[in-house]
Amino acid sequence: MNKKGFIFDLDGVIVDTAKYHFLAWKELAKSLDIEFTEEENEQLKGVSRVRSLEKILAWGNKTISEELFQDLMGKKNEEYLSYISEMDENEILPDVPRVLNVLKEKQQPISLGSASKNARTILERVNLKSSFDAIVDGNDVSKAKPDPEVFLIAAKQINIKPEDCIVFEDSVAGVTAANTANMISIGIGSKSVLGHAKYVFKNFTEISDDFITSLIEN
Repeated sequence: MNKKGFIFDLDGVIVDTAKYHFLAWKELAKSLDIEFTEEENEQLKGVSRVRSLEKILAWGNKTISEELFQDLMGKKNEEYLSYISEMDENEILPDVPRVLNVLKEKQQPISLGSASKNARTILERVNLKSSFDAIVDGNDVSKAKPDPEVFLIAAKQINIKPEDCIVFEDSVAGVTAANTANMISIGIGSKSVLGHAKYVFKNFTEISDDFITSLIEN
C-alpha cells in the first residue's frame, strides 16, 4: 500500500471560521466608529492580528494609543473565542468527513497545518480531532505562510517526505507555501484566485473518491 501524507489547512478548508473573524473585527471597528465591510475583511485573510488592526485603523483614518491598541487586540480575540466556543459539527464544510474517512480507510496519514492558534479547540468543538494523526498550528511555528514551515513540520510529524505530501489550502499564501515545500497543492476555492495550485476545486463535493485514490497511487 502506498503511503502519502495528507495535510489540511483549517480555516476555509475544514470549517469556515472567517465569518467569526469578520464579526469580531466588525464589532471592534464599530467601537471606533469605523465602517468595516466584507470586502475589507477579504483583505485580512491570512494576515496577522497586529497587521489587521493597523489596516482597519488606516481605513478609518484613526490613530490610537499603544495601550488601547493592545487592549483592542485582546478584546478581538476574546470575542472570536466566544464565537468558536459555540461551534459544533454542523460547521464542518460539505464532504470533508467523507474525504477524511476515505483516507482513514486507505490508512493514509493525515495532518493539520494551520496558522490558527485555536486549531485544537476548533477541532474538538466540531468533533474531528481524532481524525488527525498530527496537529501543527500557530503555536508550533515561528514563520507564517507563504513560508512552508508549517507544512514541513506537519510532514515530519507523520513521517512522510515533503514530495509525497498533498496539501489542501484555500489561501494564496497557503498554496505558495505548499508549492515551496515541494508538495502537491490542491486549492479549495476559485480558480481565478488559486490558479497557482496543481489542482483547484470549488469545495470537497467536487473531489471524488477515485481522485483521492489516484493521488495515493501515483
